[in-house]
Amino acid sequence: MGIYPYNVPHNEAAFSPDEQYTRQAMTTDELLTTLRPLCPDVDETLLRDFIVRMDRDYFDRFPPDEIARHVRLAARLTPEHLCEVAITEQRDRRFELILVAYDYFSEFATICGLLSAFGLNIEEGQIYTFTEAASAARTSSPGGFRPRPKTRPGASRKKIVDVFRVQPVSGASLGPEEQQRLASELGSVLGLLDAGQFEEARHVVNRHLVEQLGKRRGSFSGLLHPVQIAFDNGQSPTDTIMDIRSDDTPAFLYAFANALAMRNVYIAKAQFEIEHGKLHDRFYVRNRYGQKLTDPADQQQLRLTAVLIKQFTHALTWAPDPTKALEAFDQFLDLTVQATKGKAQQQALALLGDKKTFPLLARLLGASDFLWEDFLRRQHGNLLPLLQDYRDAPLIKPKASLRKELDRLVDRAKTDEARKEALNRFKDRELFRIDMKHIVEPSTSLADFSLALTELAEVIADRSLQDCQAKLHKQYGAPRLTNKKPCPFAILGMGKFGGRELGYASDIEVLFVYGGPGHTSGKQSIENSEYFERLAQELLQWIEAKQEGIFHIDVRLRPHGGKGSLTNPLDEIASYYSDKGLAAPFERQALIKLRHVAGDAALGKQVEAHRDRFVYSGAPWDLATALDLRRQQLKQLVEPGTVNVKLSPGGVIDIEYAVQYLQVMHGHRHVSLRTPNTMQALAGLVECGIVSRQDGENLRKAYFFIRMLIDGLRMVRGNAKDLVLPPNDSDEFIFLARRVGYTTEDWQAGARHLQTDIEQHMGATKRFFEQMFGTP
Repeated sequence: MGIYPYNVPHNEAAFSPDEQYTRQAMTTDELLTTLRPLCPDVDETLLRDFIVRMDRDYFDRFPPDEIARHVRLAARLTPEHLCEVAITEQRDRRFELILVAYDYFSEFATICGLLSAFGLNIEEGQIYTFTEAASAARTSSPGGFRPRPKTRPGASRKKIVDVFRVQPVSGASLGPEEQQRLASELGSVLGLLDAGQFEEARHVVNRHLVEQLGKRRGSFSGLLHPVQIAFDNGQSPTDTIMDIRSDDTPAFLYAFANALAMRNVYIAKAQFEIEHGKLHDRFYVRNRYGQKLTDPADQQQLRLTAVLIKQFTHALTWAPDPTKALEAFDQFLDLTVQATKGKAQQQALALLGDKKTFPLLARLLGASDFLWEDFLRRQHGNLLPLLQDYRDAPLIKPKASLRKELDRLVDRAKTDEARKEALNRFKDRELFRIDMKHIVEPSTSLADFSLALTELAEVIADRSLQDCQAKLHKQYGAPRLTNKKPCPFAILGMGKFGGRELGYASDIEVLFVYGGPGHTSGKQSIENSEYFERLAQELLQWIEAKQEGIFHIDVRLRPHGGKGSLTNPLDEIASYYSDKGLAAPFERQALIKLRHVAGDAALGKQVEAHRDRFVYSGAPWDLATALDLRRQQLKQLVEPGTVNVKLSPGGVIDIEYAVQYLQVMHGHRHVSLRTPNTMQALAGLVECGIVSRQDGENLRKAYFFIRMLIDGLRMVRGNAKDLVLPPNDSDEFIFLARRVGYTTEDWQAGARHLQTDIEQHMGATKRFFEQMFGTP
């Protein structure tokens, strides 16, 4: 069962002598003689199989009438009927729950998880499974082992007998209806285990578990509860005994059983019960080879695992997705213990001992699979120090501070490759800090988050340009204009980067512009067009993206798109973006977002001035072509029956396009509209009377709401392009709701609230767009 054989007897000290059922070890035939009259309808072959194969401690813990009851339940099992559940109410709202079933891998963790998911605290447990070792010791046959005759299907399969004493937590109940539902769920989940669908079974348990944990929000007191752990290799001839005494925590048995399995530590026996208001867990464990854990390092790692999982489960209710948080924390703990030694490990563990750390870890590690696999795992060495310092560190660092710190790190490097590595290491660390601050502090505004990311991107772009120019200068010298003066080069931000509106996993869209024709000054002289093309290529590979969308440098908005040169001289920019130039209407609209971000400031200002002359010239805006483009987006990029929060009607693109259309149409008369920032432009439209204050407020709220959703989706999926909402009745939608702040006790209600808000904001945006411009 579960993680190899489980056998959980009561602690003998918990029972008075008259309650404790004891007997001398009996042979199989003696047990048969005792039990046969108590279960006359049970086939003797099945009865003998039960007696021969059941762990011997089982018969020392239960009286004959209870054993007979278990046998009768076991007799009902078939390959189509995998378990029997019997629930009896006792005093003080406590219940005895008996589960008799076939034995499966991960069954122990699954059952504990499902009981926790139903709001049941396990106060005592006696869990037993068939063991082949018991058969030889218990048989009375002269040969030492009596072969089991063939019988009906399923009769000879390994079985478990689990007996729990449980108490519903506050707000939970175990009436007849809940008992029936629990029995049904147990049968359903064991059916998945029977089919080998272990991940599916885990998913079902997790779904129920997180719903229950959601009702306990706020239960984390902020105190780290003492945990006492002791190892003993002397009491048992075969197992290491691990005793854990502490306060009860949600789903600890579930979490710890999974953690042991991941470490190839197998439970031979276990017992758990409440002693003097504290939970006492006793695990009889072995390593993957069936041997005791004698290595002090192994014991220490297991001790740390138990202590920190115990503390972390106190904070699980703070996680957007508690089960993801638990899985990631277990791996994070391994990485921390393995990667740090001595004093460094002590410092890491001291940070984990801070009572404020666990709720923050829960929020971070429960954010998404992607965030853990592709980001947090790689940054785990920085995670704990950042968690310690994040409250004091501002979200937005002054650019001067960022530059100084980056220059200090890069200037230490002696080679181009080392400088590149230092820059990207700094970028990843700062990006991690900003993202983490945004995740663990939901009150952080989108505007501040965007500004922090934008200023980091500007500092990275500027330093990368310096280093790439220095690298090329060694080979080609400096670029000169035909008049021998230095040829300037500028990087212009476009899209969200230009608008200072970067979000989680946004592209860094740029345009490269240089002063004009000429040659470089070095011995290996080349034309400026070739030099700056090489410079652009160097920049694109210098700033590394972990994957598409995560600080990915995008140059597709340049003249002629992907068919054009990576860089363009100023005169070609001016010619292309002109009334007689080749720029399409959408490129005039896209140029609204252009803003100088790095390189030569004077050249950057020249390009910005041309932007204003072209975009805000007063030339008629081809609204029909713009709406046709929007229509093609809806037709080609939005799957029927889905809601894309960027591209569907009422999505964020309708807000951006509506504002940009109006900027082009009215910007020649109103200087306040000439800004690359969407919200600044919207405020200008309201002040100019072009958009009503009510519509402006509706669009402002919708913009920040949908951008919040986009960040939430990107965080989950790690894909900047996939912005389709999950079905509103799915787990993914529930976790999205929690991730973006809908953390009511009733998680389903939180998801419904989110769905209502989505419909409201996207509906208002769609109505505004259609009233202003017509239906695309």
